[in-house]
Amino acid sequence: MELDGRVTVVTGGTRGVGAGIARAFLDAGAKVVVCARRPPDRPVETDAGKAEYVPLDLRDPAAADAFFAEVVRRHGRLDCLVNNAGGTPHRPLAEGGAARHARVLELNLTAPLTASLAAYEHLRAARGSVVMIGSVSGTRPSPGTAAYGAAKAGLENLARSMAVEWAPEVRVNSLVLGMVRTELAHLHYGDEQGVAAVGATVPLGRLADPYEVGEAAVFLASDRAAYVSGASLLVHGGGERPAFLDAATVNKER
Repeated sequence: MELDGRVTVVTGGTRGVGAGIARAFLDAGAKVVVCARRPPDRPVETDAGKAEYVPLDLRDPAAADAFFAEVVRRHGRLDCLVNNAGGTPHRPLAEGGAARHARVLELNLTAPLTASLAAYEHLRAARGSVVMIGSVSGTRPSPGTAAYGAAKAGLENLARSMAVEWAPEVRVNSLVLGMVRTELAHLHYGDEQGVAAVGATVPLGRLADPYEVGEAAVFLASDRAAYVSGASLLVHGGGERPAFLDAATVNKER
């Protein structure tokens, strides 16, 4: 198994995309520690093993330092950090207020920076890697989630700078995600009909499964990506069909 014996931390790994990532790392042979403010509703596990859950508020740098030190004390090493924790409610800019939008920036940009700094020396000792979980919202307009999009744009740039500063001991890469079908998909897309309709807008015809995101993260953490650093891997099913193509009145037969 390609990550046999290696130790991975997945932030926000108790549900959704994070749980899918954790399961993929378990199946690749890694020991997995997931952290979040609240415990998972059900264990994060596969036939290969079970992830260890540790409560952590990444807004507290001292707590993050202690958390990573304890992971290394218990498991002997740290090989990969997957900065997955994040998210946002739908909130137009003019309706939120600066403080609420700042909290979105804190969760999606400052918290991954805090975790990465706390993990750095441990990753450096193992010549490990960081995987940032980004979003297409950081590469295009993000109406209704503008602060989130801005944070994800910053996260991708942060990863590239980290990749230069921390080389050659620590590799740093990003996964830039499109739409993923999680247990909360209905909050964004509606019922099954809505999910199917949204999936039909993707060239591959569906939303991603969280485990597929995990498999991409496993690749970036593995020796198969030993010369990949400072990269952004698009995991978006082909992206979005440009709207102008459907509005055009010529070449409809194509």
